[in-house]
Amino acid sequence: MPSSTPAAPAFAAQGEADGQAPDTAALPGLPRALSARARTLAGAVRRRCADLARMESPSGDAPRLDALAEELVAGFEATGAVARREPGPAGDHLVLTWAGEDESLAHLLVVGHHDTVWPAGTLADWPVTEQDGLLSGPGVLDMKAGLALLEGAFALLADLGRRPHRPVRLVVVSDEEVGSPDGKRLVERQLPGAAAVLGLEPPHPDGRLKTARRGSTRVLLTVTGREAHAGLNAAEGTSAVDELVDQLVAVRGLACQPGTELNTGRISGGSRANVIAGRAEAELGLRFATPEAQRRTLDHLAQLTALRPGARVRTEVLSSRPAWPERSGNPLLRHVRSLAAALGQQVDGAPAGGAGDTNIAGARGLPTLDGLGAVGAGPHARHEHIRVDQLAPRIALLAALLAVPLPRLRERPKG
Repeated sequence: MPSSTPAAPAFAAQGEADGQAPDTAALPGLPRALSARARTLAGAVRRRCADLARMESPSGDAPRLDALAEELVAGFEATGAVARREPGPAGDHLVLTWAGEDESLAHLLVVGHHDTVWPAGTLADWPVTEQDGLLSGPGVLDMKAGLALLEGAFALLADLGRRPHRPVRLVVVSDEEVGSPDGKRLVERQLPGAAAVLGLEPPHPDGRLKTARRGSTRVLLTVTGREAHAGLNAAEGTSAVDELVDQLVAVRGLACQPGTELNTGRISGGSRANVIAGRAEAELGLRFATPEAQRRTLDHLAQLTALRPGARVRTEVLSSRPAWPERSGNPLLRHVRSLAAALGQQVDGAPAGGAGDTNIAGARGLPTLDGLGAVGAGPHARHEHIRVDQLAPRIALLAALLAVPLPRLRERPKG
């Protein structure tokens, strides 16, 4: 995607001081220019989506994640970014910054990730393909396409000789799909002073943005028993597997509590059929509608005790994201709707069931929207795909969000 040296924007825009959504009449020619250039760039962005998806990057695979990080840095630097690689235990994270037309303004924070849920080798029997207007492949929707779209939006502005209105920071973490246990610190570090936070996760399948998210926590439940010969000395053993099964039956009741959902995602334990199991574990995935449900459930899990003599039970929180509740009003969504309307698009928003790194910002009350990635369906499933015809509209919308002044998104303190 070609780029040129950004220059000062030549269009007039309604300022931020009045706190109103942008007056599109004060942006002569910009919506048309953005839409036209986005259509021209859509082919390059489509190819970029496919190329990124062909670089497998499962969570925890540092060499593959670092190779993709290098590719992403090259692409974003070509649009004017200054990149910094932040080492992580399972692959480098990225922090990228773009200068704004007005450097005195608070920064706009964008969050994304370059890890996927798909193991290395998935491409062997599920290659990246395009058919009937759908581009399919492991990780293309969640979220290689979101990264390609943002790169395209910055390239669009550079081609038009424009900069973002305000400084922009992008955090790309390498461990989002496992709850950002390390990457979370980078997101938190960029939150102070942010004017707004945008997420590059895919939107709802119908294109609506995500205005709230449930909290999520991964918990490792580990049981230690006592090994013994299953035939000769069974009475001397304590089965960690049996204890784990009974604990899981008891824990299943948590899913009946208001605002809590539970998925037992992985179980392992024991060694042989003729050995009483000495160890067993289960990884639990929990989702919460409210902070209260999250606290109540995690307190319950922390207090689990063994049901049989000789067994020990331990719970460990592997990663946790707070619930991001729906809030009334939402001036950031109104702003995006206004921009979309000026571009001939119709955009709305709704809460989402999944969690992401935008939970961190939304839970703190910062103006936050997610779902600005590619329109498609099937994340984490074998039919994962993006809609090619929706790439150009989303490039234009992202470019407008970067270029147009934000309205006032939070009430001024009284006094």
